[in-house]
Amino acid sequence: MDVLVLLLQLLMLLLTLPLHLMALLGFWQPLCKSYFPYLMAMLADNANRKMESKKRELFGQIKELMRTSGKVALLDLGCGTGANFQFYPPGCRVTCLDPNPHFEKFLTKSMAENRHLRYERFVVAPGEDMKQVADGSMDVVVCTLVLCSVQSPKRVLQEVQRVLRPGGVLFFWEHVAYPRGSWAFMWQQVFEPTWKHIGDGCCLTRETWKDLEDAQFSEIQMERQPPPLKWLPVGPHIMGKAVK
Repeated sequence: MDVLVLLLQLLMLLLTLPLHLMALLGFWQPLCKSYFPYLMAMLADNANRKMESKKRELFGQIKELMRTSGKVALLDLGCGTGANFQFYPPGCRVTCLDPNPHFEKFLTKSMAENRHLRYERFVVAPGEDMKQVADGSMDVVVCTLVLCSVQSPKRVLQEVQRVLRPGGVLFFWEHVAYPRGSWAFMWQQVFEPTWKHIGDGCCLTRETWKDLEDAQFSEIQMERQPPPLKWLPVGPHIMGKAVK
């Protein structure tokens, strides 16, 4: 199967050769950073409609952290367009972090539509280096469809541990690889080199559940779900929470 994957990858490379040449010459990345927020805004609406009940179930658990103070410091890691804002309960003080500054105007629109939240600031930084966020300053970190595209999931989760207070919670929703050896996994391998350019670094074959299990959280709850958008080459999703 390895030989077949290589041959199909070469065929895909030939079919998308202009894209790869632009990436090689350094022209594609700036263009991708500009258009990617528009693509995510379009996909987020569709995904939210399909995942609304699951997201409300997941983020509804944030209310449990509000029993004492009535408010929660929440870091939306890889915030994108602010697609999760509508699911956060009132009383959340939201800090947004994303390496792409072009998302800010989408965040402004999302905040205007979700007045039940208090918008703290937008930090332009990668998840691997969140030095602008203080140690132990967050009650909650939310990470949805982010660990697929970062340079180092391990380093990001270390940073999440650093910024969370003791007992703080990471809520996650990520797409992951199909089982190794399956035909679906083979096609993910074939599409991945091209998809990484289209999806601003998104990897299709990451086994993110292993990174979460290795991150030394005190407790992890995780469930596996089918992909909500079946026409995309992304695989099954994992959703859950991890307690520091």
